Amino acid sequence: MTLLKIVTVAALIAGPTLTATAASAPAPQGWEQTAMRVPAAQRLAQGKGVTVAVLDTGVVAGHPEFRGRVTSGPDYIGGGARPGQPYWGEHGTSMTSSVLKVAPQSRVLSVRVIWDHLDPARKKVDEFIKDNDFKSAEKVGKPGNALAKGIHYAVDKGAKVISMSLGSDEWGWGGYEDDTAAAVDYALGKGVILLASAGNGGSTDRNDIDANNVVSYPAAYPGVIGVAASGPTGRRADFSQVHTYTTIAAPGVDIWAANNKGAYDSGNGTSPACALAAGTVALMLSRNPDLTPRQVRDILVTTAKRPTATYTTFLGFGVIDAAAAVQAAGGAKAVKAVPYKGKKYFGQGPTDQTTKNAPLDTEYLVIGGVAAGIGLICLVGAFFLLRRRSSAKSGHRR
Repeated sequence: MTLLKIVTVAALIAGPTLTATAASAPAPQGWEQTAMRVPAAQRLAQGKGVTVAVLDTGVVAGHPEFRGRVTSGPDYIGGGARPGQPYWGEHGTSMTSSVLKVAPQSRVLSVRVIWDHLDPARKKVDEFIKDNDFKSAEKVGKPGNALAKGIHYAVDKGAKVISMSLGSDEWGWGGYEDDTAAAVDYALGKGVILLASAGNGGSTDRNDIDANNVVSYPAAYPGVIGVAASGPTGRRADFSQVHTYTTIAAPGVDIWAANNKGAYDSGNGTSPACALAAGTVALMLSRNPDLTPRQVRDILVTTAKRPTATYTTFLGFGVIDAAAAVQAAGGAKAVKAVPYKGKKYFGQGPTDQTTKNAPLDTEYLVIGGVAAGIGLICLVGAFFLLRRRSSAKSGHRR
């Protein structure tokens, strides 16, 4: 079974390749619906009024499952691919499907920031990287700031949730980026919730070429909810990466979703886990639009199904319980920042002026000097007195 592999901000690493169902058939309902208690969650909220931005490889918005719920934004990665080509929207369509299967009344804003596995642009970049020709690689597309631009665009277009089933990986570029970190801060400052997949390099099999377990961005950026993948037993999927940035887990094995051919595929990965988690957050915000990013994270953490009593780097705080999370979201109180009513600056302005010390009181200086002199005289007198007594005793013994 082919995995839905994690991607760099420059390229996607593999999509699902299993047998597709007929285009006219309804979307298959997988085990994840029961594991996350999605039906119970949907009785409380459907995601109405919430836009989820799926930053990915683009999407085939005309898939029968979507029914007008998907809007396509800009293509920030470039490379020449166009809708209708087999390497357009393979991964992004699947992720969009997973979001909407959890939050059916939400809307998805698709922003293209990475390449699909079969995209010729990705293959060109792969060859350039192998030859250490980074300048030519950068000319193929715009990987350096595609993700940052995508985040800014999504926020400015009103997205309340940003789902990023992607991450930095084996090419050694596109890891931590200042502009993307700044974009994350911008989104959080606007109250937007960001989620990212934890990565698929967590295998302990030495023969697995993807077993690198490197730190993966954007999941590792502060403020981003890192999502690991769990299997039907509730344990970590063997490919899910193990890092301290993992916040929560969601099902990521044998997940059925729409493909870019108008049908459905089943695949594995932390990518669908992230999309399912994003759908859950959409339900929570539909139930309570005033939730802050911190409140959303805290609710996901406190309501999760925990296989152990403590946090672990395998599943974070546990597997998402969508019903419990949405229920808790409904009872959460609005949190408002308390305005600062003090002076404009804590110092003497943006740049403090040189501090001038008050003049010393000479009276206390004189008193201190006299006291020190008297103390010194007493110490010398005591020394000679003790010495004289010692000499007298020595003479008597002789």
